[in-house]
Amino acid sequence: MGEENAPDQGGSGFDAVLRRERQRARLTQEELATRAAVGVRTVRDLERGRASRPQRTTVELLAAALGLAGTEREAFLAAARGQSTEDPLPPTGFLRVLPTGELIGRDDDLAEMTAQLSAPDGPRGVTLVGLAGVGKTSLAIVAAHRAAPAYPGGVAGIVITDGSTVGEMLGSISAEFGVGRPDALPARFAGRAALVFIDAVERSADATAEMLTQLLDRLPTLRFLATGRHPIGLPGEQVWPLAPLTAPPPESDDGTLDEVAAYPAVALFLERLGQVRRGEPEPGEVAPLAALVRRLGGLPLAIELAAARGRVLTIPEILDRYGDRVLDLNRPGSREPQVTLRDAVAASYRLLNPEEQRALRRLAMFRYRWSIGLAEQLVDDPRADVEHLLDRLLELGLLSVRGSRTFRFRLLDVVRDYAAERAAAEGELAEGRRRHAQVLADLAHEIWPDLTGTGLSEAATRLDDVAGDLGFALAYAAGEDPHTALRLASALPRWWRFRGRDVTGRHWLRRLLDDPRTADADPAARAWARIGLAQLAREHGDGSEEVGSAAEALAAFERLDDLAGQLTAQAQLAALWMSVGDYDRAREHGEAALALAKRGGRDRDMAVAENNLTWHEIRQGNLPAARERLAEVSRLAARCGETRLRVLAQVNLAEVQRLDGRPEEAARLGRRAMADLIRVGDPGHRRRLLSTIGLALADANRLDEATEVLGQLDTGEDEPQDGPAAMVEAAIALRRGERKRAAECFARAAEAYGGTHDPRDVVEALVGLIVSTPDEDERGMAVDWMREICRQSGITLLPRERALLEK
Repeated sequence: MGEENAPDQGGSGFDAVLRRERQRARLTQEELATRAAVGVRTVRDLERGRASRPQRTTVELLAAALGLAGTEREAFLAAARGQSTEDPLPPTGFLRVLPTGELIGRDDDLAEMTAQLSAPDGPRGVTLVGLAGVGKTSLAIVAAHRAAPAYPGGVAGIVITDGSTVGEMLGSISAEFGVGRPDALPARFAGRAALVFIDAVERSADATAEMLTQLLDRLPTLRFLATGRHPIGLPGEQVWPLAPLTAPPPESDDGTLDEVAAYPAVALFLERLGQVRRGEPEPGEVAPLAALVRRLGGLPLAIELAAARGRVLTIPEILDRYGDRVLDLNRPGSREPQVTLRDAVAASYRLLNPEEQRALRRLAMFRYRWSIGLAEQLVDDPRADVEHLLDRLLELGLLSVRGSRTFRFRLLDVVRDYAAERAAAEGELAEGRRRHAQVLADLAHEIWPDLTGTGLSEAATRLDDVAGDLGFALAYAAGEDPHTALRLASALPRWWRFRGRDVTGRHWLRRLLDDPRTADADPAARAWARIGLAQLAREHGDGSEEVGSAAEALAAFERLDDLAGQLTAQAQLAALWMSVGDYDRAREHGEAALALAKRGGRDRDMAVAENNLTWHEIRQGNLPAARERLAEVSRLAARCGETRLRVLAQVNLAEVQRLDGRPEEAARLGRRAMADLIRVGDPGHRRRLLSTIGLALADANRLDEATEVLGQLDTGEDEPQDGPAAMVEAAIALRRGERKRAAECFARAAEAYGGTHDPRDVVEALVGLIVSTPDEDERGMAVDWMREICRQSGITLLPRERALLEK
């Protein structure tokens, strides 16, 4: 069999990578060689491994011929340098936290499940189903960690909370994988296999099914592992019923400790008992031990709760005191054991003193994990020793804890449900939920100022940790305490925006602002809520609907003499007027924002305002003023430590130099800025900068280098060419004298740019079309279109553009 028809053996060497990409592009070796303008023998030798370290130029030509871009192109180049394209990405938070405690009695389940998850032809998803407390979550976590080497794209995990929406789940999964939005996941995975672990799907079953359907359709390399009390119901889902641990039969009660310890249920009890008391059970405790784990139905959680009582009771005392009355789980006349964890929790609850019981009832308001600081705020009792309470709850097995630098706690679900029942019986439930909402609002306002600049990601993660509680608090307060709900919602828009929950945020803010009960709420809270509403509306192209909201917010902040509020409102109004095409008003608000920032001595805000005003200087043809503003941005950004702003100033300066007819300087600045831009991680601006570099290289008649940049901008045959790629291709064609092709590309760029917030791009594309098209009618329409845009937006043609049009 010849090399051309040899099967792809996989692997991560460049020979395997090249063969895999060629086959994926459905090209023969001869066709690839023709496209890349290299010899067919070169392609054959590379695929045979005879030239494992080819020249960079050859590799770049092959990448362009294969239509590779973005992370795929980078992986291809890395393989040519001898680096594996299958190297795993940095571990997710899920993988950095290792499973704690020994998983007892699940060896067979664990081995088989790990094999299923690791097999390339394994099921698309696995769902563990079983009773509450059967150990689904523990088994799934360990299996996911064991299978992690099979997923170079990463393994992430989320816990579903009551009422979770599709958007919230997608946002959480994206955050776990280290990206801001779900649509960034394909690029993040870059064809790598990835696994998402989803716990407690029954809490929001329909939304979970819809979310997974969307993810699996969009991400062919993604698989899932889920836990729930019932299957999800997706095609390709493998349902994995998880049975309780095997307990010794009654006839074994006369056996020795070693004999009964061979049963997993007993082994688990003994392991947990050893954590709270020294020494093995006495011979007289063996029979009660076997009877106890049998009555517990082999349920791991029930066994752990019972073992925790071994701190103060012997095994016979546990069975005598609680077994018959609380832990006797056999329904009369039924062969099937009926497990009631609620009774076990009730018994532990009675071991607490009245103050501890009251504090536990308050803690039951939390839906997921919380810190000791949040616990102290929620309990809100100077007499309560929260540290002692948490230790006591841990002793009784009612609480889970995890973390290294900061511990985070969680009540077991059954414990939380029982304590909430007791709070309702004591008439405390409404006040507890109200206090919970207030604590979450305080936390959101504490974090809010950090949701910008370099602290954005870390601050957003702090809110991610309490996302389930934020939703629960907002839902409750919206009905019962709308002032607190408005205060909470007004602090969340930046987080909602960062995590792609814009629609959810707009819904809450509009509902709360329209609620007549919030008409007399804190004016500052209402103003910030209006600002957030305008910001989220602009994300969806609906900014025109909320210009009035931002204007009302500005007026309120002026009445309150709130400088920070005025500054934010002015910046939002500048962006909103830009989005609706009123550029003169946008500039007025931008200059007002700069004046306010200067008044307050706020370096970062001054840098942002100067950067935004740069575009207006370019729009009006004042390139020297644009350079001065960008120099000020760099100075201010360096002074306040804003690396990203400083890099964006470099990016914009390269564009100004290009527009000013200095292509060599523009290319030099652009390439230097690109290295910095990659370090700060901004893919949106990276594409814009590639266009600047490509156009500058074409203007400098460095066409081979410009073509290389075009290859990086190419989105592939299946995707329509966007504005930046079309502009670079047009500039190259024009320099080569291919006027017809240049005109086609300029026309495509103008069409692609049309409707965006930046008409300057459209004007530049139209200038190119006018000077390159041989069609008089097309030229006339382009001239009319260009003049209309310039008239509407106040754009002044630059000297280089006027010179081109006068030729």
